[in-house]
Amino acid sequence: MAPPVPVADAVGMDHMRWQCSRCAALSPVGELRYACTRCRWSGRLTLAIDYERVGAGRSPGEVLLTGEHSLWRYARLLPVAAGGGGARRVRSGYVAGWTPLHRADRLARRLGLGRLWIKDEAGNPSGALKDRASVLAVADALDRGRDVIATASSGNAGAALAGAAAAVGLRCVVFVPRGTPPAKLTQISRYGARVLVVDGDYDAAVRLSTAACRRWGWYCRNTAYNPCTAEGKKTVALEIVEQLGWSAPDAVVVPVGDGNILAGVHRGLCDARAMGWIDRMPRLIGVQAAAAAAVHRAWTEGAADAGPAPARTRAESINVGEPQDGFRALAAVRDTAGVMVAVEDEEIFAAIDWLAAESGVYAEPASAAGAAALPALVARGELGSTDRVVLLNTGSGLKTAPSAAGGGAIPVAADLRAVAAAVMAGGAGADGEADLDEPEPQW
Repeated sequence: MAPPVPVADAVGMDHMRWQCSRCAALSPVGELRYACTRCRWSGRLTLAIDYERVGAGRSPGEVLLTGEHSLWRYARLLPVAAGGGGARRVRSGYVAGWTPLHRADRLARRLGLGRLWIKDEAGNPSGALKDRASVLAVADALDRGRDVIATASSGNAGAALAGAAAAVGLRCVVFVPRGTPPAKLTQISRYGARVLVVDGDYDAAVRLSTAACRRWGWYCRNTAYNPCTAEGKKTVALEIVEQLGWSAPDAVVVPVGDGNILAGVHRGLCDARAMGWIDRMPRLIGVQAAAAAAVHRAWTEGAADAGPAPARTRAESINVGEPQDGFRALAAVRDTAGVMVAVEDEEIFAAIDWLAAESGVYAEPASAAGAAALPALVARGELGSTDRVVLLNTGSGLKTAPSAAGGGAIPVAADLRAVAAAVMAGGAGADGEADLDEPEPQW
């Protein structure tokens, strides 16, 4: 595997640096780093921008690529240059972002809210918000000369990555946990990715995929571990405030698993505030399933980071026991005077029905967690009749609908030898043998 290609100086991004969320150490955007080496990989990297050089104080129309109706509209605030070769290839083949912001007046009246909007990420190519992160990661991988990209996923990130990779001809490996819905396996497989069903939970899939990327030099898209993920997701927040006429709502309600979407939404709002496009920060309200509530537990305990916790929710996209971005998610809530909430699975699955029936938005269970929290938030006085609220629908309900087939998913044990065997030509599967001295598995 060729060494990664430094890209920042070549495309004029010297006004940006990666900054550790824990120790504040800086590193060049052009170097391929997944986390802070000074913090021994525990610190997630956040994009530090010289806003004056981007155009702080100027109108959005002077800074944005207004001809773009995708996440590349905000290219000057992203760590991958819109004019780079990777971005050009992805922009022409896989258009993510600029999703609708629906007014939900009927539901707002029922709940007792002043105004409610639903940011519907089901409008992305693969049907989920995760397209935003995957598009940015694929563009970065192309700029760095990588030809294999991999991720761990409970389904949505894998489908998004597989779709974006297929559009530009990158080979893709997706590690999913045992119990991933067949509809999601089918979608990932149809894009041509190698789907490896790990004998374990999502956290085991994260560990195995990270080890495989290190072993064979694959580009790793793993949530939070790759800093491009939060930076891609932040564009949803920029779109929200732009679609509201460059005004901030009173609150944004976000479902939470790893915490990376919440961290990304906060990043986008911080960018908009620093550029002078909004005059205040909305409260961020993070919602977890009570059966997988590591971040919520840390919030109630006053902890700075989320430690491991049981994860047994049926809302599989937020069924995370070891959150990869808990530190930044908690910081985002505290920075905006927000709150973390936990809801029961019964409330989540009931919310799928009433959200669809009263707003026309069909959400997958993880997305419905945010809606499920709204009645209690109003009852507790956290939200009220004068509040302007945005609910984030992170994925389509169709993604968890029953499917006739699971595609070409390959079961694997949670070790690298099984991975090597599974991705070799012919797909030996979990029982095959492979030589780990090979430079990398060959298709």
